[in-house]
Amino acid sequence: MSWTLHGADGTLRPSDVVRPGERLSWPRTVGIGAQHVVAMFGATFLVPLLTGFPPATTLFFSAVGTMLFLVITAGRVPSYLGSSFAFIAPIAAAKADHGMAGALGGVLLSGVALTLVGAVVHVAGAGWLRTLMPPMVTGAIVALIGLNLAPSAKDNVVKAPVTAIVTLAVIVLVTVLAKGLLGRLGILVGVVVGYALACVRGEVDFAALERVGWIGFPEFTAPSFHLSTLGLFVPVILVLVAENIGHVKSVAQMTGEDLDPVSGRALIADGLATTLAGAGGGSGTTTYAENIGVMAATKVYSTAAYWVAALVALLLSFSPKFGAAIATVPPGVLGGAATVLYGMIGLLGARIWIENKVDLGNPINLMTGAIALIIGIADFTWTAGDLTFSGIALGTVAAIGVYHLMCMINRWTKAVPDPRAPAGTMSEPST
Repeated sequence: MSWTLHGADGTLRPSDVVRPGERLSWPRTVGIGAQHVVAMFGATFLVPLLTGFPPATTLFFSAVGTMLFLVITAGRVPSYLGSSFAFIAPIAAAKADHGMAGALGGVLLSGVALTLVGAVVHVAGAGWLRTLMPPMVTGAIVALIGLNLAPSAKDNVVKAPVTAIVTLAVIVLVTVLAKGLLGRLGILVGVVVGYALACVRGEVDFAALERVGWIGFPEFTAPSFHLSTLGLFVPVILVLVAENIGHVKSVAQMTGEDLDPVSGRALIADGLATTLAGAGGGSGTTTYAENIGVMAATKVYSTAAYWVAALVALLLSFSPKFGAAIATVPPGVLGGAATVLYGMIGLLGARIWIENKVDLGNPINLMTGAIALIIGIADFTWTAGDLTFSGIALGTVAAIGVYHLMCMINRWTKAVPDPRAPAGTMSEPST
Protein backbone atom coordinates (compact mmCIF):
# COMPACT_ATOMS: atom_id res chain seq x y z
CA MET A 1 0.00 0.00 0.00
CA SER A 2 3.01 2.30 -0.30
CA TRP A 3 4.23 3.62 -3.63
CA THR A 4 7.20 5.72 -4.68
CA LEU A 5 6.27 8.95 -6.44
CA HIS A 6 7.27 8.64 -10.08
CA GLY A 7 9.86 11.24 -11.02
CA ALA A 8 10.21 14.43 -9.07
CA ASP A 9 6.59 15.57 -9.25
CA GLY A 10 4.50 12.53 -10.23
CA THR A 11 3.96 13.67 -13.81
CA LEU A 12 4.14 11.41 -16.87
CA ARG A 13 6.35 12.18 -19.83
CA PRO A 14 5.90 10.50 -23.25
CA SER A 15 8.81 8.07 -22.81
CA ASP A 16 8.21 7.28 -19.13
CA VAL A 17 7.26 3.86 -17.76
CA VAL A 18 5.56 3.79 -14.36
CA ARG A 19 6.42 0.60 -12.45
CA PRO A 20 3.95 -1.34 -10.25
CA GLY A 21 5.57 0.05 -7.09
CA GLU A 22 5.38 3.64 -8.33
CA ARG A 23 2.51 6.06 -8.70
CA LEU A 24 1.78 9.33 -10.42
CA SER A 25 0.36 12.31 -8.55
CA TRP A 26 -2.96 11.33 -6.97
CA PRO A 27 -5.15 13.31 -9.42
CA ARG A 28 -3.42 11.57 -12.34
CA THR A 29 -3.61 8.20 -10.56
CA VAL A 30 -7.36 8.68 -10.07
CA GLY A 31 -7.69 9.47 -13.78
CA ILE A 32 -5.83 6.28 -14.76
CA GLY A 33 -7.91 4.30 -12.28
CA ALA A 34 -11.14 5.65 -13.77
CA GLN A 35 -9.90 4.58 -17.19
CA HIS A 36 -9.46 1.04 -15.85
CA VAL A 37 -13.07 1.10 -14.62
CA VAL A 38 -14.26 2.07 -18.10
CA ALA A 39 -12.12 -0.66 -19.68
CA MET A 40 -13.52 -3.45 -17.50
CA PHE A 41 -17.06 -2.10 -17.33
CA GLY A 42 -18.57 -3.51 -20.51
CA ALA A 43 -17.29 -7.07 -20.20
CA THR A 44 -17.82 -7.33 -16.44
CA PHE A 45 -21.48 -6.34 -16.75
CA LEU A 46 -22.21 -8.44 -19.81
CA VAL A 47 -21.64 -11.65 -17.84
CA PRO A 48 -24.40 -11.04 -15.25
CA LEU A 49 -26.67 -9.75 -17.99
CA LEU A 50 -26.22 -12.96 -19.97
CA THR A 51 -26.47 -15.26 -16.94
CA GLY A 52 -29.21 -13.44 -15.02
CA PHE A 53 -27.03 -12.73 -11.98
CA PRO A 54 -27.50 -9.38 -10.15
CA PRO A 55 -25.13 -6.86 -11.83
CA ALA A 56 -24.45 -4.86 -8.64
CA THR A 57 -23.50 -8.03 -6.75
CA THR A 58 -21.14 -9.10 -9.52
CA LEU A 59 -19.53 -5.65 -9.45
CA PHE A 60 -19.17 -5.83 -5.65
CA PHE A 61 -17.29 -9.12 -5.75
CA SER A 62 -15.23 -7.93 -8.70
CA ALA A 63 -14.05 -4.97 -6.62
CA VAL A 64 -13.41 -7.04 -3.49
CA GLY A 65 -11.65 -9.70 -5.56
CA THR A 66 -9.35 -7.11 -7.14
CA MET A 67 -8.35 -5.78 -3.72
CA LEU A 68 -7.70 -9.32 -2.51
CA PHE A 69 -5.60 -10.02 -5.60
CA LEU A 70 -3.44 -6.93 -5.05
CA VAL A 71 -2.85 -7.89 -1.41
CA ILE A 72 -2.02 -11.56 -2.06
CA THR A 73 0.36 -10.76 -4.93
CA ALA A 74 2.02 -8.14 -2.69
CA GLY A 75 1.37 -5.38 -5.24
CA ARG A 76 3.68 -6.98 -7.82
CA VAL A 77 1.04 -7.89 -10.44
CA PRO A 78 -1.11 -4.98 -11.62
CA SER A 79 -4.42 -6.53 -12.68
CA TYR A 80 -8.18 -6.16 -12.40
CA LEU A 81 -10.38 -9.16 -11.67
CA GLY A 82 -13.53 -8.94 -13.80
CA SER A 83 -16.26 -11.42 -14.68
CA SER A 84 -14.99 -14.44 -16.60
CA PHE A 85 -16.79 -15.40 -19.82
CA ALA A 86 -15.73 -19.00 -19.21
CA PHE A 87 -18.48 -19.24 -16.57
CA ILE A 88 -21.36 -18.23 -18.85
CA ALA A 89 -22.15 -21.66 -20.32
CA PRO A 90 -21.87 -23.72 -17.11
CA ILE A 91 -23.84 -21.13 -15.11
CA ALA A 92 -26.62 -21.15 -17.70
CA ALA A 93 -26.77 -24.95 -17.66
CA ALA A 94 -26.65 -25.18 -13.87
CA LYS A 95 -29.34 -22.50 -13.46
CA ALA A 96 -31.67 -24.41 -15.77
CA ASP A 97 -31.53 -27.44 -13.46
CA HIS A 98 -30.94 -26.03 -9.98
CA GLY A 99 -31.57 -22.29 -10.11
CA MET A 100 -29.17 -19.50 -9.25
CA ALA A 101 -28.11 -21.08 -5.95
CA GLY A 102 -27.07 -24.29 -7.72
CA ALA A 103 -25.01 -22.32 -10.24
CA LEU A 104 -23.31 -20.42 -7.39
CA GLY A 105 -22.32 -23.74 -5.83
CA GLY A 106 -20.47 -24.59 -9.02
CA VAL A 107 -18.77 -21.18 -9.04
CA LEU A 108 -17.66 -21.60 -5.42
CA LEU A 109 -16.23 -25.08 -5.98
CA SER A 110 -14.40 -23.81 -9.08
CA GLY A 111 -12.80 -21.15 -6.92
CA VAL A 112 -11.72 -23.69 -4.32
CA ALA A 113 -10.22 -25.92 -7.01
CA LEU A 114 -8.37 -22.97 -8.59
CA THR A 115 -6.99 -22.00 -5.18
CA LEU A 116 -5.62 -25.53 -4.71
CA VAL A 117 -4.04 -25.47 -8.18
CA GLY A 118 -2.45 -22.14 -7.30
CA ALA A 119 -1.02 -23.59 -4.09
CA VAL A 120 0.56 -26.46 -6.05
CA VAL A 121 1.98 -24.04 -8.63
CA HIS A 122 3.37 -21.86 -5.85
CA VAL A 123 5.21 -24.85 -4.35
CA ALA A 124 6.11 -26.90 -7.42
CA GLY A 125 6.15 -24.37 -10.27
CA ALA A 126 4.02 -24.24 -13.42
CA GLY A 127 5.94 -26.77 -15.51
CA TRP A 128 3.44 -29.58 -14.90
CA LEU A 129 0.62 -27.36 -16.13
CA ARG A 130 2.39 -26.75 -19.43
CA THR A 131 2.84 -30.51 -19.78
CA LEU A 132 -0.81 -31.26 -19.04
CA MET A 133 -2.16 -28.45 -21.20
CA PRO A 134 0.17 -27.62 -24.10
CA PRO A 135 -0.97 -24.84 -26.48
CA MET A 136 -2.88 -27.27 -28.72
CA VAL A 137 -5.03 -28.46 -25.82
CA THR A 138 -5.46 -25.02 -24.22
CA GLY A 139 -6.49 -23.45 -27.52
CA ALA A 140 -9.05 -26.19 -28.18
CA ILE A 141 -10.63 -25.77 -24.73
CA VAL A 142 -10.89 -21.98 -25.04
CA ALA A 143 -12.31 -22.24 -28.56
CA LEU A 144 -14.99 -24.80 -27.74
CA ILE A 145 -16.20 -22.78 -24.74
CA GLY A 146 -16.88 -19.76 -26.93
CA LEU A 147 -18.41 -21.68 -29.82
CA ASN A 148 -20.61 -23.74 -27.48
CA LEU A 149 -22.38 -20.49 -26.56
CA ALA A 150 -23.45 -19.67 -30.13
CA PRO A 151 -27.06 -20.91 -29.72
CA SER A 152 -27.70 -18.58 -26.76
CA ALA A 153 -26.56 -15.60 -28.85
CA LYS A 154 -28.97 -16.64 -31.61
CA ASP A 155 -31.85 -16.97 -29.12
CA ASN A 156 -31.44 -13.34 -28.09
CA VAL A 157 -30.98 -12.05 -31.64
CA VAL A 158 -34.24 -13.55 -32.92
CA LYS A 159 -36.20 -11.79 -30.16
CA ALA A 160 -35.27 -8.34 -31.55
CA PRO A 161 -33.31 -8.71 -34.81
CA VAL A 162 -33.29 -5.03 -35.76
CA THR A 163 -31.83 -3.92 -32.44
CA ALA A 164 -29.32 -6.79 -32.51
CA ILE A 165 -28.11 -5.93 -36.02
CA VAL A 166 -27.71 -2.23 -35.16
CA THR A 167 -25.80 -3.11 -31.97
CA LEU A 168 -23.52 -5.42 -33.92
CA ALA A 169 -22.98 -2.86 -36.70
CA VAL A 170 -22.02 -0.11 -34.22
CA ILE A 171 -19.52 -2.41 -32.52
CA VAL A 172 -17.90 -3.19 -35.86
CA LEU A 173 -17.78 0.45 -37.00
CA VAL A 174 -16.46 1.88 -33.72
CA THR A 175 -13.74 -0.77 -33.62
CA VAL A 176 -12.35 0.24 -37.03
CA LEU A 177 -13.15 3.98 -37.03
CA ALA A 178 -12.33 5.08 -33.48
CA LYS A 179 -8.78 5.53 -32.20
CA GLY A 180 -7.19 5.08 -28.81
CA LEU A 181 -9.22 3.91 -25.83
CA LEU A 182 -12.56 4.51 -27.61
CA GLY A 183 -11.59 1.94 -30.20
CA ARG A 184 -11.04 -0.58 -27.41
CA LEU A 185 -14.52 0.13 -26.05
CA GLY A 186 -16.41 -0.75 -29.21
CA ILE A 187 -18.59 -3.33 -27.44
CA LEU A 188 -19.57 -0.86 -24.71
CA VAL A 189 -20.41 1.84 -27.29
CA GLY A 190 -22.43 -0.67 -29.30
CA VAL A 191 -24.40 -1.65 -26.21
CA VAL A 192 -25.13 2.01 -25.38
CA VAL A 193 -26.33 2.78 -28.94
CA GLY A 194 -28.34 -0.44 -29.10
CA TYR A 195 -29.92 0.35 -25.73
CA ALA A 196 -30.95 3.82 -26.95
CA LEU A 197 -32.55 2.28 -30.03
CA ALA A 198 -34.32 -0.33 -27.89
CA CYS A 199 -35.75 2.47 -25.74
CA VAL A 200 -37.14 4.19 -28.85
CA ARG A 201 -38.62 0.89 -30.05
CA GLY A 202 -40.26 0.21 -26.68
CA GLU A 203 -38.16 -2.87 -25.90
CA VAL A 204 -36.91 -1.72 -22.47
CA ASP A 205 -38.86 -2.39 -19.27
CA PHE A 206 -38.14 0.27 -16.63
CA ALA A 207 -40.50 -1.15 -13.98
CA ALA A 208 -37.71 -2.66 -11.86
CA LEU A 209 -35.70 0.56 -12.06
CA GLU A 210 -38.52 2.56 -10.51
CA ARG A 211 -38.84 0.22 -7.51
CA VAL A 212 -35.28 0.60 -6.14
CA GLY A 213 -33.43 3.42 -4.42
CA TRP A 214 -30.15 5.12 -5.17
CA ILE A 215 -28.23 3.72 -2.19
CA GLY A 216 -28.40 0.22 -0.74
CA PHE A 217 -26.60 -3.08 -0.32
CA PRO A 218 -26.08 -5.49 -3.21
CA GLU A 219 -28.34 -8.53 -3.35
CA PHE A 220 -26.57 -11.54 -1.82
CA THR A 221 -27.54 -15.18 -2.43
CA ALA A 222 -26.27 -18.31 -0.67
CA PRO A 223 -25.09 -21.22 -2.85
CA SER A 224 -26.39 -24.78 -2.90
CA PHE A 225 -24.38 -27.80 -4.01
CA HIS A 226 -25.39 -30.51 -6.47
CA LEU A 227 -23.22 -33.35 -7.69
CA SER A 228 -24.66 -33.10 -11.19
CA THR A 229 -23.17 -29.62 -11.72
CA LEU A 230 -19.54 -30.60 -11.09
CA GLY A 231 -18.91 -31.76 -14.64
CA LEU A 232 -20.09 -28.41 -15.98
CA PHE A 233 -17.46 -26.38 -14.16
CA VAL A 234 -14.31 -28.55 -14.46
CA PRO A 235 -13.30 -27.08 -17.86
CA VAL A 236 -13.61 -23.55 -16.45
CA ILE A 237 -10.80 -24.24 -14.00
CA LEU A 238 -8.44 -25.16 -16.83
CA VAL A 239 -9.36 -21.99 -18.73
CA LEU A 240 -8.85 -19.77 -15.67
CA VAL A 241 -5.43 -21.33 -15.10
CA ALA A 242 -4.44 -20.65 -18.70
CA GLU A 243 -5.79 -17.08 -18.57
CA ASN A 244 -4.02 -16.23 -15.32
CA ILE A 245 -0.66 -17.68 -16.34
CA GLY A 246 -0.90 -15.94 -19.71
CA HIS A 247 -1.78 -12.59 -18.19
CA VAL A 248 1.00 -12.77 -15.61
CA LYS A 249 3.48 -13.46 -18.42
CA SER A 250 2.06 -10.55 -20.44
CA VAL A 251 2.49 -8.16 -17.53
CA ALA A 252 6.00 -9.50 -16.90
CA GLN A 253 6.93 -8.88 -20.52
CA MET A 254 5.60 -5.31 -20.43
CA THR A 255 7.19 -4.38 -17.10
CA GLY A 256 10.44 -6.27 -17.60
CA GLU A 257 10.06 -7.92 -14.19
CA ASP A 258 10.30 -11.62 -13.34
CA LEU A 259 6.82 -12.51 -12.12
CA ASP A 260 7.09 -16.32 -12.33
CA PRO A 261 7.58 -16.56 -8.54
CA VAL A 262 4.17 -14.94 -7.97
CA SER A 263 2.20 -16.85 -10.64
CA GLY A 264 1.03 -19.28 -7.95
CA ARG A 265 -0.09 -16.38 -5.78
CA ALA A 266 -2.05 -14.95 -8.72
CA LEU A 267 -3.92 -18.23 -9.13
CA ILE A 268 -4.58 -18.45 -5.38
CA ALA A 269 -5.90 -14.88 -5.35
CA ASP A 270 -8.21 -15.44 -8.31
CA GLY A 271 -9.38 -18.72 -6.75
CA LEU A 272 -10.23 -17.03 -3.45
CA ALA A 273 -11.98 -14.16 -5.26
CA THR A 274 -14.09 -16.66 -7.24
CA THR A 275 -14.85 -18.59 -4.04
CA LEU A 276 -16.10 -15.41 -2.35
CA ALA A 277 -18.20 -14.53 -5.39
CA GLY A 278 -19.80 -17.98 -5.43
CA ALA A 279 -20.51 -17.74 -1.70
CA GLY A 280 -22.48 -14.51 -2.07
CA GLY A 281 -24.08 -14.26 -5.50
CA GLY A 282 -21.39 -13.01 -7.89
CA SER A 283 -19.94 -14.52 -11.03
CA GLY A 284 -16.47 -16.08 -11.13
CA THR A 285 -13.55 -13.77 -11.80
CA THR A 286 -10.43 -13.71 -13.91
CA THR A 287 -7.58 -11.32 -14.66
CA TYR A 288 -8.73 -8.93 -17.39
CA ALA A 289 -7.01 -8.52 -20.75
CA GLU A 290 -8.95 -5.26 -21.26
CA ASN A 291 -7.01 -3.64 -18.42
CA ILE A 292 -3.73 -5.09 -19.66
CA GLY A 293 -4.51 -3.29 -22.91
CA VAL A 294 -4.91 -0.01 -21.02
CA MET A 295 -1.49 -0.52 -19.41
CA ALA A 296 0.07 -1.27 -22.78
CA ALA A 297 -1.36 1.98 -24.15
CA THR A 298 -0.44 4.20 -21.17
CA LYS A 299 2.75 2.46 -19.93
CA VAL A 300 1.40 3.02 -16.42
CA TYR A 301 1.63 -0.23 -14.43
CA SER A 302 1.04 1.30 -11.00
CA THR A 303 -1.02 -0.87 -8.67
CA ALA A 304 -2.22 2.35 -7.04
CA ALA A 305 -4.42 2.92 -10.11
CA TYR A 306 -5.97 -0.52 -9.60
CA TRP A 307 -6.80 0.28 -5.99
CA VAL A 308 -8.59 3.38 -7.27
CA ALA A 309 -10.47 1.29 -9.86
CA ALA A 310 -11.50 -1.25 -7.23
CA LEU A 311 -12.74 1.45 -4.85
CA VAL A 312 -14.78 3.14 -7.62
CA ALA A 313 -16.33 -0.21 -8.57
CA LEU A 314 -17.11 -0.91 -4.91
CA LEU A 315 -18.91 2.43 -4.52
CA LEU A 316 -20.98 1.83 -7.68
CA SER A 317 -22.03 -1.59 -6.40
CA PHE A 318 -23.85 0.10 -3.49
CA SER A 319 -26.31 1.81 -5.84
CA PRO A 320 -29.31 -0.47 -6.49
CA LYS A 321 -30.53 2.04 -9.07
CA PHE A 322 -27.29 1.61 -11.01
CA GLY A 323 -27.53 -2.19 -10.91
CA ALA A 324 -31.18 -2.17 -11.92
CA ALA A 325 -30.42 0.12 -14.86
CA ILE A 326 -27.83 -2.36 -16.12
CA ALA A 327 -30.34 -5.21 -15.74
CA THR A 328 -32.80 -3.46 -18.10
CA VAL A 329 -30.61 -4.11 -21.15
CA PRO A 330 -32.97 -5.99 -23.52
CA PRO A 331 -32.38 -9.27 -25.43
CA GLY A 332 -31.70 -7.63 -28.80
CA VAL A 333 -28.75 -5.66 -27.41
CA LEU A 334 -27.42 -8.72 -25.59
CA GLY A 335 -27.72 -10.81 -28.74
CA GLY A 336 -25.77 -8.34 -30.85
CA ALA A 337 -22.99 -8.02 -28.29
CA ALA A 338 -22.90 -11.75 -27.56
CA THR A 339 -22.48 -12.56 -31.25
CA VAL A 340 -19.17 -10.70 -31.15
CA LEU A 341 -18.06 -11.80 -27.69
CA TYR A 342 -18.72 -15.51 -28.09
CA GLY A 343 -17.02 -15.53 -31.47
CA MET A 344 -14.04 -13.70 -29.99
CA ILE A 345 -13.72 -16.31 -27.26
CA GLY A 346 -13.71 -19.00 -29.92
CA LEU A 347 -11.04 -17.21 -31.94
CA LEU A 348 -8.91 -16.71 -28.82
CA GLY A 349 -8.34 -20.44 -29.00
CA ALA A 350 -7.09 -20.08 -32.57
CA ARG A 351 -4.90 -17.18 -31.45
CA ILE A 352 -3.25 -19.44 -28.86
CA TRP A 353 -2.42 -21.91 -31.64
CA ILE A 354 -1.03 -19.20 -33.90
CA GLU A 355 1.08 -17.44 -31.26
CA ASN A 356 2.58 -20.76 -30.15
CA LYS A 357 3.16 -21.91 -33.74
CA VAL A 358 1.05 -25.05 -33.32
CA ASP A 359 1.37 -27.27 -36.41
CA LEU A 360 -2.22 -28.00 -37.43
CA GLY A 361 -0.89 -30.19 -40.22
CA ASN A 362 0.27 -32.67 -37.59
CA PRO A 363 -2.32 -35.50 -37.30
CA ILE A 364 -2.17 -35.50 -33.49
CA ASN A 365 -2.93 -31.78 -33.25
CA LEU A 366 -5.54 -32.07 -35.98
CA MET A 367 -7.38 -34.96 -34.30
CA THR A 368 -7.26 -33.25 -30.90
CA GLY A 369 -8.83 -30.04 -32.18
CA ALA A 370 -11.32 -31.69 -34.53
CA ILE A 371 -12.82 -34.05 -31.95
CA ALA A 372 -12.91 -31.52 -29.10
CA LEU A 373 -14.49 -28.74 -31.17
CA ILE A 374 -17.29 -30.87 -32.61
CA ILE A 375 -18.16 -32.28 -29.18
CA GLY A 376 -18.25 -28.76 -27.74
CA ILE A 377 -20.12 -27.05 -30.59
CA ALA A 378 -22.74 -29.80 -30.94
CA ASP A 379 -23.03 -29.91 -27.13
CA PHE A 380 -22.73 -33.67 -26.71
CA THR A 381 -24.06 -34.88 -23.36
CA TRP A 382 -23.40 -37.96 -21.27
CA THR A 383 -25.27 -38.96 -18.11
CA ALA A 384 -23.78 -41.25 -15.48
CA GLY A 385 -26.10 -41.65 -12.50
CA ASP A 386 -26.66 -38.20 -11.00
CA LEU A 387 -23.85 -36.66 -13.04
CA THR A 388 -24.52 -35.06 -16.43
CA PHE A 389 -21.56 -33.98 -18.53
CA SER A 390 -22.19 -31.37 -21.24
CA GLY A 391 -20.33 -30.54 -24.43
CA ILE A 392 -17.81 -28.26 -22.74
CA ALA A 393 -16.84 -30.84 -20.12
CA LEU A 394 -16.71 -33.71 -22.62
CA GLY A 395 -14.83 -31.59 -25.16
CA THR A 396 -12.25 -30.66 -22.53
CA VAL A 397 -11.75 -34.28 -21.51
CA ALA A 398 -11.48 -35.22 -25.19
CA ALA A 399 -8.86 -32.54 -25.88
CA ILE A 400 -6.64 -33.66 -22.99
CA GLY A 401 -7.26 -37.38 -23.43
CA VAL A 402 -6.90 -37.62 -27.21
CA TYR A 403 -3.76 -35.50 -27.27
CA HIS A 404 -1.89 -37.38 -24.55
CA LEU A 405 -3.08 -40.81 -25.67
CA MET A 406 -1.93 -40.20 -29.24
CA CYS A 407 1.38 -38.76 -28.05
CA MET A 408 1.97 -41.79 -25.82
CA ILE A 409 1.32 -44.24 -28.67
CA ASN A 410 3.39 -42.15 -31.06
CA ARG A 411 6.44 -42.38 -28.77
CA TRP A 412 6.47 -46.11 -29.52
CA THR A 413 5.48 -46.08 -33.18
CA LYS A 414 7.05 -42.80 -34.34
CA ALA A 415 4.43 -42.88 -37.10
CA VAL A 416 3.99 -39.08 -37.23
CA PRO A 417 6.09 -36.05 -36.21
CA ASP A 418 6.11 -35.11 -32.54
CA PRO A 419 3.42 -32.40 -32.13
CA ARG A 420 5.58 -30.67 -29.54
CA ALA A 421 8.52 -30.37 -31.92
CA PRO A 422 8.92 -27.89 -34.81
CA ALA A 423 7.09 -28.89 -38.00
CA GLY A 424 8.90 -31.59 -39.91
CA THR A 425 10.75 -32.98 -36.88
CA MET A 426 10.16 -36.67 -36.17
CA SER A 427 9.43 -37.97 -32.69
CA GLU A 428 12.34 -38.85 -30.45
CA PRO A 429 12.81 -42.57 -29.68
CA SER A 430 10.98 -43.70 -26.56
CA THR A 431 13.04 -44.04 -23.42
